[in-house]
Amino acid sequence: MPENATEVTAAGIARLAGVGRAAVSNWRRRYADFPQPVGGTGTSPSFALSEVEQWLRDQGKLAEVPLRERVWQEVAGHPAGAGQALIHVGCALLLVRDRPTAWLELAAAPDERMAALLPQTLGHVLTARFGPEAGRGHGAGASNPARVHTTSALGPGGVHGASPPNPTGVHTSRAPGPGSAHTPGAPGPGSVHPPTAQDLLPSVPLLRAAAELAAGIGAGQAFEFLLGRQLDANPRQYTLTPPQLAELMADLAEPPKGADRAARERPARSVLDPAAGTGALLRAVGGPATLYAQEADPGLAALTALRLALAAEGPRRAADGTHRAAPGPVVRTGDTLRADAFPELAADTVLCHPPFNERNWGHDELAYDPRWEYGLPARTESELAWVQHVLARLRDGGTAVLLMPPAAASRRSGRRIRAGLLRRGALRAVIALPAGAAPPYGVPLHLWILCKPEPGVRPAADLLLADTADLPGPAPDPSAGPGRPPGGKAPGGPGGGRERFDWPAVRAAVLDAWRDRTDAEGVSRVVPVIELLDDDVDLAPARHLPRPASGGGASGLGEVRERLTETLRRTAGLVPPAAAPAAPAHRPLTTVGELARAGALFLHTGTAVPGGAAAPVLTEHDVLTGAAPTAPPPTEREAPGGTAADDPVLLEPGDVVVPVLGGSTAARVVDASTAGAALGRNLQLLRPDPAAVDPWFLAGFLRGTANHRQASSYASTAARLDARRLHLPRMPLAEQQRYGERFRELAAFEDALRTAGRLGGQLVQGMYDGLTDGTVTPG
Repeated sequence: MPENATEVTAAGIARLAGVGRAAVSNWRRRYADFPQPVGGTGTSPSFALSEVEQWLRDQGKLAEVPLRERVWQEVAGHPAGAGQALIHVGCALLLVRDRPTAWLELAAAPDERMAALLPQTLGHVLTARFGPEAGRGHGAGASNPARVHTTSALGPGGVHGASPPNPTGVHTSRAPGPGSAHTPGAPGPGSVHPPTAQDLLPSVPLLRAAAELAAGIGAGQAFEFLLGRQLDANPRQYTLTPPQLAELMADLAEPPKGADRAARERPARSVLDPAAGTGALLRAVGGPATLYAQEADPGLAALTALRLALAAEGPRRAADGTHRAAPGPVVRTGDTLRADAFPELAADTVLCHPPFNERNWGHDELAYDPRWEYGLPARTESELAWVQHVLARLRDGGTAVLLMPPAAASRRSGRRIRAGLLRRGALRAVIALPAGAAPPYGVPLHLWILCKPEPGVRPAADLLLADTADLPGPAPDPSAGPGRPPGGKAPGGPGGGRERFDWPAVRAAVLDAWRDRTDAEGVSRVVPVIELLDDDVDLAPARHLPRPASGGGASGLGEVRERLTETLRRTAGLVPPAAAPAAPAHRPLTTVGELARAGALFLHTGTAVPGGAAAPVLTEHDVLTGAAPTAPPPTEREAPGGTAADDPVLLEPGDVVVPVLGGSTAARVVDASTAGAALGRNLQLLRPDPAAVDPWFLAGFLRGTANHRQASSYASTAARLDARRLHLPRMPLAEQQRYGERFRELAAFEDALRTAGRLGGQLVQGMYDGLTDGTVTPG
């Protein structure tokens, strides 16, 4: 095998072949000619990609490796690591987009010649986008963010050690690494510099393949796809700001309806993110804007700069006929609190997802920092240090939106600073989001909206408090079937876990509350500041907003009762007839795998995620609860790890979908209302030939407990279903249809029971609420 050949893990092989990882393990056991590991570990071996491709083709399991998969495998198997490979790819894609002719000339040269010429050409492109500093490269001893991907820190006193623990998993802002060319308090170095010819030589085949991918889907989309795969492959290394939340925060930074005309018509000329992470917040900014970002990790800062530059417009034709690139984002490295890279900046807007629960944020070193206008934050109040830093970087009257942990609104150690923010009118709104809006997903995070006080302007006398955690779920849609509300939400409303809520409803409620600044029952309230300035200065919205009554209050309980009565009447009519006992049947059996090999049905594995595909996505949760497919928000951008380029499998009427995890006996037949949705992760689709297999017959027998048990494996902490091992009796089509009709009736009965349970729970809780708050009398 050639040195530095691309390697692929078992998960990558499964993705190439469109199967589960269990299938790859079976192949290794069953086939003596399966390629031997060439690296990795005993528990996670890696294989030569070329050998795997050839074996899959010889077995008829792979016609051709999709280009996007080949490029990603080359990124993942790069000898210098995926982080550096992505930086090289990002620089090359910037050249491909901004100077396509120059790229074609370079690509025509041999690999070594191309690697020797690339640094100078990349220097010109990076200079045009990021300024002269980016194109100069580095001297000896200086840090090179384009070549270094490190998570180390330079601790207090110059001792090089590990980063402090961060139980929340949120990205932290750390001190500059060894060799940093700046001192605390001085602007940090630029984030992107041209790699050397020696560094680029192993990457040349990858760069050629990435350029080919960009020719099909665009340079920006190609980089988004590869970066998304890297983020998905290392979920514990990065904490992301979901695109829906990033867009909401960017929209909240716009002036409210009550602002004066001049403020409303002024574009967001400068936008800063002092804890940029992967750049999701700045990428969500619409309209013309100059973007500023700072990130502690040099490698991540370089990726963010390239991502934002590739998401921006390409070169425009100038008056003299030449093409000139628009200025790119200004991205700097370094610890924002200890070494602010933009000390003189007065931004129009600041968007920030700061690190949470950070003890080593510089409390002792920064005790006399002029940014603490509202008081020195306690050691445990790092979030309030970020709040004051953000205010210090705003122009007078500018707006900032921060994602905050809920504890920051009520901890006693921060009450003095919160009181100061209220008295001076700097804090304008605290908005509670549903749990699952962003990591950590089990916590209902808050949005703080701040405006820097203007000299001579009277401070605001009130604070907007909003709570979207208890927004009612979507109204049931009869066309969606019993128990299946539109929008893909599970019965019972939002709050059931990660992104198990109605994002469009949350977005609309938050924007309406902020722009109108009016009271809305159970959602928002404008509270006079004087009411909040007590001993606790508790700004948690839930403390000041009564929870909405279940069932829409006393006035809505009658409607809920009528719907429940009608549902129970329909459910009673769907009760199955008495079972007729019979001796156990001994029927000839076949397996799903045999039917697939015979062409009687086709198997597909789901890859799409909500927000990663333009179509609604049928998720594992939807199959288990009978909910409709999860629809993306109307204006949603593609998530970094989205699968728009993965060609998700679209459902057709008569398809049968089964979960592959969890050990539950569930199967869903796709109807007209679900057709067209994308098949989600952890799902397997069985598409029967209607001339050979009845879909309801198939789904019914797949739900048998004994059948499901013998086809499941328990090698890990969760059961995993191998759909190919599921058994079916051999029957003529007419006999299949007899069974299928009975299975269809059972499914309708099950849906009716779900709806009755949801309505019954809503009625019971509504009665409890009404009796306890006095809106309902006992008799």
